[in-house]
Amino acid sequence: MKTVIIGSDHGGFELKEDIKTFLAGLGYPLIDFGCYDNNSVDYPDIAFLVAETVATSENYAGIMIDGVGIGSTMTANKVPGIRCALCWDVSSAINSRDHNHANMLAIGGQVLGKGLARQIVKTWLETPFSGGRHDKRVTKIMEIESRFLKRFR
Repeated sequence: MKTVIIGSDHGGFELKEDIKTFLAGLGYPLIDFGCYDNNSVDYPDIAFLVAETVATSENYAGIMIDGVGIGSTMTANKVPGIRCALCWDVSSAINSRDHNHANMLAIGGQVLGKGLARQIVKTWLETPFSGGRHDKRVTKIMEIESRFLKRFR
């Protein structure tokens, strides 16, 4: 069972707290990178911390919750090694893991109810990468990232 690195901005704080309780009940080890209350914070700061930590170990899975999830997804995907998926339903959660080997999930605290968010998170964490024909595509994603980084070194 992977350790879940979780974070939120103020727009996702309440949902993050609910998801933490839910995941703890399922036995997942958790590390919370904030925010720790409803005071305004900048989602890029926390999304970057979550993504940077997830990128350092195969033993981590990341979850970031901001108002809608878009900004955190954009931020996280700037970190080499991150494949962050924005999911608003169970089907996209399955696909992001099964086909795309996503290692970070972004969801929106202002667009998802707690019940659906719990389903998405649980499904995302429990869905394995199927590999096979999808492996070459994930490899291509990572090669694109590598080529881009080499150009600017």
